[in-house]
Amino acid sequence: MFASGWPITLLLFCLFDSATSSPVSMYTPAPPLRSHISPPSPIPTIIPSLQSPSRSTPPSTPSFDSNSAETTETTENDHCPLTISPSPLVVRFGDPAKANCSTTNALIVHYIAWESPEGEPLYDQPNVWSVNSMTKWDVTPLCIGMLEINMCHRNLSVIVYKPPDSVSITFANHTGPMFEGRQYTLQCTVLEVAPIGNLTVTFYRGPTKLQRRQSNSTTKEPVNETFTLDINPSKEDDGGLYWCEAELDLGTEGPQPPPVVTSQNITAVVLFGPHLVCPEKMQVIEGGTLSCEVRGNPKPKLVTWFKDGQVVSLPTHSSRKHAGKYTVSVDGQKNLTLEVEVLPGSGTANCCNSHFLLAVLLIQIFICCKP
Repeated sequence: MFASGWPITLLLFCLFDSATSSPVSMYTPAPPLRSHISPPSPIPTIIPSLQSPSRSTPPSTPSFDSNSAETTETTENDHCPLTISPSPLVVRFGDPAKANCSTTNALIVHYIAWESPEGEPLYDQPNVWSVNSMTKWDVTPLCIGMLEINMCHRNLSVIVYKPPDSVSITFANHTGPMFEGRQYTLQCTVLEVAPIGNLTVTFYRGPTKLQRRQSNSTTKEPVNETFTLDINPSKEDDGGLYWCEAELDLGTEGPQPPPVVTSQNITAVVLFGPHLVCPEKMQVIEGGTLSCEVRGNPKPKLVTWFKDGQVVSLPTHSSRKHAGKYTVSVDGQKNLTLEVEVLPGSGTANCCNSHFLLAVLLIQIFICCKP
């Protein structure tokens, strides 16, 4: 009984020893790219290293699909040996665009491909992504590098822009003249600009910058937007020109200088009461002209000067008697006051100086000529 069963036992022992001494290599191939990415043929065969007898499971191979893309980017993308240029890619809507994807380590990157529904890689240069005409506002091309046992990727940042169709400036809910001291709102309207987040609007009064405004919108497609500025006009602003400009600053990769569109000018008409265009306490040299203008908008029609209760005209040759307090009546409604001081004229002083110099000269002559 024992002799007949011994060959069977020996056969089983040999089979077990053969199985443990020669393990079977297990390999899970890398997953293919998305359907429209075709690696060059033939694809090099990747042979994994043999496992030690103590391991019974093969190494895991990462899969690249819509669910694992974010994981790959966050865990491996910082060390992905791919470089995209230019980055960001700034392109005007409707213009052609091109970007290049290269590797910083050709020893571990076996193949580079682009994935994007908006553009296609060039047939003779698969690492170059291009479009003949940019007709979409939000594009996210993806450069993928095939490594030995997995893959990594980098996103191309694309900024599609469009300068404004027009820029205009108006007063909000107001037409006609403004009153001094009241508050009014300027509004600058920009039509069909993208991206609005890169736009800066500047308000001007003549050559003077007033304020800058920016949008908080992150919309990438063309939009219209109105920017506002509150002002309190004064009499100095009457006749001034208000205008605004819109600048689309896209950074160093964008057009230089940045595109700028300017509005038309609007003239400020400010209504203000009459005032004296001279100091309230005025000094005039004896013999000089006493001049003081009265201004207002609307322009004063009747200006009457009084001194000591009598109607007077401002003197063209002032003397000591013209000093004192003057009152001016504007259109019979408002009285303004002016105090005048008449200073000694320069003629008297010059005369005295001349006499003094002549006396000194005669004394010197007398001393020199004395025997």
